[in-house]
Amino acid sequence: MLWTRPSLPLRLIALLMVSEFVRAGLIVAFLPLMAAQYGLSTAQVGSIVGIHYLMDALAKGPVGLVTQRLGLGGALIGSSVLGLGVILAVLGGAGFWPLLMLAAVWGVFYAALWPSVMAVSQQYAVTGREARALSLTNLSVAPGIALGTLGIGQLMLRSPAGVPTLLLAAQAVVTVLALSLAALRLSSGEKGSGETGGNETRSQSFEHWKAQWQKVAALLPAAFAQMLAPGLLVTLFYPLLRRLNLSLTDLLGPAVLGGACLLAALLLAGRLADQLSPRAVLGPGLLLLAFTFGLGGYSAELLTRSLWLIAALIGLGYGTFMAGWNGLVGQTLPPQNRAAAWGVVMATEALGYSLGPVLGGALWQSGGVRVFWLGAGVFLLAQLYYWGLGRRLGQERSSVRASED
Repeated sequence: MLWTRPSLPLRLIALLMVSEFVRAGLIVAFLPLMAAQYGLSTAQVGSIVGIHYLMDALAKGPVGLVTQRLGLGGALIGSSVLGLGVILAVLGGAGFWPLLMLAAVWGVFYAALWPSVMAVSQQYAVTGREARALSLTNLSVAPGIALGTLGIGQLMLRSPAGVPTLLLAAQAVVTVLALSLAALRLSSGEKGSGETGGNETRSQSFEHWKAQWQKVAALLPAAFAQMLAPGLLVTLFYPLLRRLNLSLTDLLGPAVLGGACLLAALLLAGRLADQLSPRAVLGPGLLLLAFTFGLGGYSAELLTRSLWLIAALIGLGYGTFMAGWNGLVGQTLPPQNRAAAWGVVMATEALGYSLGPVLGGALWQSGGVRVFWLGAGVFLLAQLYYWGLGRRLGQERSSVRASED
């Protein structure tokens, strides 16, 4: 087992998975397809979705700080109730402005979910298994997003009448899970023993606090860059399929292979990250991703012929990278502000991911599949960053922990 008290992280992971299922199903599949029926234009739906994700991204750091101080329960319950309110407002035919405001407030409360899950997973991780615990936690949300986006989308095309009931039932599950975690608070100590470590926190000097947050700040350029690269392809999925003359069915086999390679690489690289150091696997993961993106951008013909190979390499690269990245972040963040620090890192990642579609769409018009080359360059720059300035994170680790002891 990866956690000392698995019931808490697993309940939070379940809450996040179902929450992402509902959110993706509602605002990615249901609302865009049913907008006209509820008196909303495409532009208005885009504004509602955009303001929700924007507030989610911007609020992660501040909300993380609040939940670190006041506990997670209120934010989790607030997010679940607001999500239920948004669904009911949509089904009730609420106007654009009430929906816009509800979506924005929901985004603020929703911002607490992911940093809280990562912080609790780190807090209760078994010693020596932190990288694996964080990596699997980070990956576990993918099924919820996929089922919400693709599953609800297929139901909307075949049997749309049952979708509102499904979304309401799933959000009710989210609310029950949130209520079961109402008293949950984060420890300010490093390990998952449940101790608060308040005396140690109060006795830290300003210089110590400043040094810890400088280490967090050193992560941010790489966090921004490495999420910008996959963000390049967000709006290009279907145009890329048309360019390659492929269907969704053609991707099923390569996707399964890529997912299996990702999981295998994550487990193996996670073990190496825990036993050696996160940086030992982070660099190879970034270099493998850079090579694969560079190969994919050579030509559309090569991309089509090498689809299975590229899928396997992307899975191996991302699995290795995720293990190293999550291990490095978990190793670096100050334990007394874990949720806030996770929020800052994730907000930076979200900003990089949001810029990706803008650059990707512009480059697709002029260069086609060579948009992959920009992704390769971004991964290489991230690796160069770790070879340079980022190296001091590992060098400072022992001195910071010694002063905390």
